[in-house]
Amino acid sequence: MRIGVPQEVKTEEYRVGLTPAAVVDLTDHGHEVFIERGAGVGAGFEDEQYRNAGASLMEDAASVFEAAQLIVKVKEPQPREVALLRPDHLLFTYLHLAADAGLTQSLCDSGATCIAYETVTDSAGRLPLLVPMSQIAGRLSVQAGATHLERPRGGRGVLLGGATGVPPGKVTIIGGGTVGGAAIRIALGMGANVCVLDKSMNQLEQLSQRFGSRLTTIYASSDNLHRHVVSADLVIGAVLVPGATAARLITADMIRSMTPGSVMVDVAVDQGGCCENTRPTTHADPTFIVDGVVHYCVANMPGAVPATASEALGNATLPHVLALADKGLTRALEDDEHLENGVNIRDGKVTHPAVRSSLGL
Repeated sequence: MRIGVPQEVKTEEYRVGLTPAAVVDLTDHGHEVFIERGAGVGAGFEDEQYRNAGASLMEDAASVFEAAQLIVKVKEPQPREVALLRPDHLLFTYLHLAADAGLTQSLCDSGATCIAYETVTDSAGRLPLLVPMSQIAGRLSVQAGATHLERPRGGRGVLLGGATGVPPGKVTIIGGGTVGGAAIRIALGMGANVCVLDKSMNQLEQLSQRFGSRLTTIYASSDNLHRHVVSADLVIGAVLVPGATAARLITADMIRSMTPGSVMVDVAVDQGGCCENTRPTTHADPTFIVDGVVHYCVANMPGAVPATASEALGNATLPHVLALADKGLTRALEDDEHLENGVNIRDGKVTHPAVRSSLGL
């Protein structure tokens, strides 16, 4: 199969869909790989590394799309990329369509088959292609929150770890899944006072066993959410409903009741956000302030650490890329129901039930 990797064009996105190591595996299987010049530079991979791995270097994205059958990306295609898609294309990338009706319609109109990393499942019911980026985003969320709590960044000047004779800052994490667990690890490591809220008692029990008495676990009732959001120095929204829009659990009223200079980091922004005030921001302009509270809502947080993120993502996606390339779409889906769950658009129609429901289709 002919596999193409264009350079990411979303603002401040430096990750790349395939690493040179992945190209070696694909070419060893007899596939052709076409890489846009400069596609890996932001993640630390030079064009010569791709050439040595067996890839053909292309001058622009149009050449990549023209040559390839399977397009492997990181982020959802931007309008200029959607215009290059054909009905015979297979697109494999993060899509997050539940919060973007316009992109969904454009991809349907293209006729391409679109498989979303974030809805591919495994035998345990997990989302294995979302996990590595969720881990990274969870860890980054605490770093970003701690940075923006600093006074020069608009925060109230609180150090999460506190100081001798001064109590640590409070971090409230909403959602105890992969993002939440990663955030807890970093926040506790910084010495913060950390609580996590979730509706799953099983999830809370697992987190309690994992982190011990240093972590406070709380059932996510409406009253508990309000009390622990309002009293926090840093709130991290880590809510996920696979394929669907995130529930708006952090209300504007809660934000108004927080101490001015506190910070809210919404990691669920790709799925519409779990804070009522959320709107996507970029690494170039990551925050905005509402009612004195700093809102950090960067839609591609792992893009800030592209060297780590590209390798982590490639480790997770390569087996599926190989399956699609070795077997072709139809057989690959027949052989793997979990990969089939990743199909969001096919034959001009939205095929994933959670996406359909979120968009009212």
